[in-house]
Amino acid sequence: MAQPAWQEPVPLALDSASVPEYGGGSLADLLPTLAAGQGVPGFDAVIPELTPADRNCVFLIDGLGWEQIKAHPDEAPFLHSLLPTSRGGTGRPLTAGFPSTTATSLASVGTGRPPGEHGLNGYTARNPETGALMNQLRWKPWTEPRVWQPYPTVFQLAHEAGVRTAQVSAPTFEQTPLTKVALSGGSFLGRLSGEERVDLAAERLAAGDRSLVYTYYSEVDGKGHRFGVDSDAWRGQLMYVDGLARRLAEQLPPRSALYITADHGMIDIPFDEQSRIDFDEDWELSAGVALLGGEGRARHVYAVPGAEADVLAVWREVLGEQFWVASRDEAVSAGWFGPHIDARVHGRIGDVVAAAHDDVVITASVNEPHESAMAGMHGSLTPVELLVPLLEVRS
Repeated sequence: MAQPAWQEPVPLALDSASVPEYGGGSLADLLPTLAAGQGVPGFDAVIPELTPADRNCVFLIDGLGWEQIKAHPDEAPFLHSLLPTSRGGTGRPLTAGFPSTTATSLASVGTGRPPGEHGLNGYTARNPETGALMNQLRWKPWTEPRVWQPYPTVFQLAHEAGVRTAQVSAPTFEQTPLTKVALSGGSFLGRLSGEERVDLAAERLAAGDRSLVYTYYSEVDGKGHRFGVDSDAWRGQLMYVDGLARRLAEQLPPRSALYITADHGMIDIPFDEQSRIDFDEDWELSAGVALLGGEGRARHVYAVPGAEADVLAVWREVLGEQFWVASRDEAVSAGWFGPHIDARVHGRIGDVVAAAHDDVVITASVNEPHESAMAGMHGSLTPVELLVPLLEVRS
């Protein structure tokens, strides 16, 4: 029902946003649960639905959320057939953390910690030490990795406990800072093709009595960003990765569990002015803003000192019917970044945090031309972005 002309817009209530299931049903809980089942000291089985296995393989498909698998039974018949196995046979998804974006999610997977602890709290975030934006996916400008993210990974701790650990991915990822702070430990094995990766993952899984193997495929996300999830190019990638998942499942050695998951889902955003609000051309939204961080559907807004309250009021007035708009303290209290925020991470969170509710993004055509031109987007707290599968095959 349309609002009467005289009625003031009512901002979205913050408690209407879904909060990631940190502590029992999020990506950050997966590897700690698997490691606990393998007897690695210091970990608890925090996802109670999962049954321990001696050999665990995690296949992470970048950008393939729960809703995308549900909506494409013809293109992904194998993955779709596994939906009832998700989350220990409950048929339920996990959640990513917030923002639902690759750098944040991979750090949550690898460290077993929510964003408020590992600190990779978005695509870009302000470095409180320098005052500059830090791109946490591309690691620009250079920042010492172990200072930015000091916690050991689950792979490192499992390797030290005698579990045979390996990551099988594209060779280009071996030396990246993101890999070092989120996914290092044991052996990194670079292979170019998807078939080579899944074959080698199965081989490494069989190499130990207790083994933990991670493998990764990125191009579902890549085609979604470029062409959208309603494109033939994206559907072609979905069909391909469905075959990879089946190929890996058919090679599992005895006493193994394969978990197929993702870092986030994705949503297509129309190319029109109503759906794409250009911060670089909007004097009202940019007033009092020193830095715009995050990404289109999950923005960290850093205000000029003293302007924090004014920026929050304007963003809430202008965008509050389409975005959940919170102050830093409100976002922290709501649990968006996890139950605990490390002191070094607090200043990385925006003075204002805006998470999209509608099919809309805040672009920055001058400062983010590549990102602003993407067809498919993600980052927010909507189910299509936040929910990820945990499909299971056991041998």
